[in-house]
Amino acid sequence: MHSYWLDTSTPSGDYSQTEIPKEVDIAVVGGGFTGLSAAYHAAKRGLSVAVLEAHTVNWGASGRNGGMATTGLAVGFGSAVKRYGEPRAIAYFKEYNAAIDLIENLVQEHQLDVDYARTGKMNLAVKPQHFDGMQRTAEQLQRLVGQPVSVVDRANIRSEIGSDAYYGAMVDQLGAGMHVGKFGHELARLAIEAGATIHEQAEVVDVERIGSGAMHILKTSRGNVKAGSVILGTSGYTGKPFGWNQRRIIPVGSFIVVTEPLPQEVVDELLPNRRMTSTMVNFTHYFRITPDNRLLFGGRARFALSDPSQDRESGEILTKAMREVFPQLRDARIDYMWGGLVDISMDMMTHAGQHEGIFYSHSYNGHGVQMANYMGKVMVDVAQGHPEANIWRDLKNPWIPGYFGNPWAHLRAGGAFFALQDKLS
Repeated sequence: MHSYWLDTSTPSGDYSQTEIPKEVDIAVVGGGFTGLSAAYHAAKRGLSVAVLEAHTVNWGASGRNGGMATTGLAVGFGSAVKRYGEPRAIAYFKEYNAAIDLIENLVQEHQLDVDYARTGKMNLAVKPQHFDGMQRTAEQLQRLVGQPVSVVDRANIRSEIGSDAYYGAMVDQLGAGMHVGKFGHELARLAIEAGATIHEQAEVVDVERIGSGAMHILKTSRGNVKAGSVILGTSGYTGKPFGWNQRRIIPVGSFIVVTEPLPQEVVDELLPNRRMTSTMVNFTHYFRITPDNRLLFGGRARFALSDPSQDRESGEILTKAMREVFPQLRDARIDYMWGGLVDISMDMMTHAGQHEGIFYSHSYNGHGVQMANYMGKVMVDVAQGHPEANIWRDLKNPWIPGYFGNPWAHLRAGGAFFALQDKLS
């Protein structure tokens, strides 16, 4: 049940024994992309920073995802235009492009060995009517955003994918992929070199606000630290000390299987252009080729949380689906099978801001590879007195009715709702 990304990357260090400082300018809660990015960008400005991680660097969603930095909003561009109007929808969409650009800039500036490649993103139509919607979306994106998107009809689908399971595709040239295990550890290294400290096995168990400002005392399983500001970056793993945020996130299990390394000719047939690929349904499948020529195939096989039994059952469902999409893999060995938590919000939008003196960013809704890293930087700007850096600041962040941090009932109801939507779409 190990993540391929974590198994094939080398940690930048062991931070389980590092002494927690008595006081810092900024305490960052969470050692994933949001927290590590915040730590790097804050330390680079000369601020003292401590990262507090309950497990190990990259342990959560940052080390368990599909390794895809993809363009576009989780709600779809057309839906965003209807909700927010054209100017805001365009601005929200472009923020995802800027997030991928930030990764690319970091990779180039620091010569990061993270297998980064901008090979494009591809959405696949599961039904004929999905392709009709793709054509409308592509036209909107070209006209309003200037996005380099194109559509591929079913007659030409084999130019993009070695499967006849789909009715067409929309390709966006700006999507990218990388080895997220390596990237997380490189972010940790950059943060340390900039002057931050990282503290693993340091779960935050209580938070005490001092006065009415941003100063807090964070009590951890390894000691306490006084912080001038706190940045929360725990997403789907947000715990009870941060109950206000926890009640606004439903952690949904997303599961992945990875094959053995495949022959070059098979890889060239499956995804000849190495796109980051997903399907246009709520019970989505997403897949890509890994840097060492394996097929990674993931999705919300079922609405469940992640634990060893759920991971295995969901992995078996995904393996069956993978072989239906790609019959040529019917004999391919599965080398990795794991799960993790996606942070879903009521409106499927990113939420970031300040609540009772704590700065937070979460609810990436399956787009966390680029948005988590990007929002870590943004929240340092916000904490330093620049709220205008946060484009999401005016979005309402509603509490999920009746939700107090136990997601099982909501998962069952949500699963039935989304399955019905997929059937009727």
